[in-house]
Amino acid sequence: MRVTNYLLGYKDLKIIQDSDMFNFSLDSVLLPNFVTINKKIGKILDIGCGNAPIPLILSTKTNAHIIGVEIQKSVYELAKESIKINNKEDKITIINDDIKDYYKKCETDTFDVITCNPPFFKYRESSNLNKSDYKTIARHEVKLNLSELFMIAKKLLKNNGVIAIVHRPERFLEVVEEMKKNNIEPKRVQFIYPKRNMDSNIMLIEGSKNGNPGLKVLPPIYTHLDNGEYTDEVKKYFE
Repeated sequence: MRVTNYLLGYKDLKIIQDSDMFNFSLDSVLLPNFVTINKKIGKILDIGCGNAPIPLILSTKTNAHIIGVEIQKSVYELAKESIKINNKEDKITIINDDIKDYYKKCETDTFDVITCNPPFFKYRESSNLNKSDYKTIARHEVKLNLSELFMIAKKLLKNNGVIAIVHRPERFLEVVEEMKKNNIEPKRVQFIYPKRNMDSNIMLIEGSKNGNPGLKVLPPIYTHLDNGEYTDEVKKYFE
């Protein structure tokens, strides 16, 4: 069932969602608030944009043109509707394509910034999955894995352009390895924790194409208090 909600923390932005699919999560709010945005940025790419929460939030932070690429037709339609009801067609373009095909049509050094909330789990032949299922594609690397993601970013990013992704901390070393393999230098990382005294369950990491070595570890973010309420540092995203 399709519903229209206000985007978390953005009372002037609405988003179309389908209750049968993944709704956007805190990941999709944290990432656009983490990525480095400056006034020189002209073009941003969001890979696997879903129903467009990240492009919509980014549109409030920059005048750059934002392109969202979404492989699944039904999700692409939700994104298109979300852009339309917010009157953002002049700032955001949504494309229905496989990023592995789309990037081949682009010139090298095209984008200043790339964002991605990729599938978190590796796909194995032994996995009992429906490869065409929306949730499978969103969760598992059946359409895009880390190696492919950073290979694409290597081509599409301008020199010193940045890619920022949200992922799981247990794959931190793999992310760093794939970045470096593609001349992307890890520059900033931040770990998100569900509560104090619990293990981190979300990682935000940004790398710069042909950047100088030097990784900055940002202060942790704790999302919930012991009573289950959001912490003040997370509530600021919902104001």
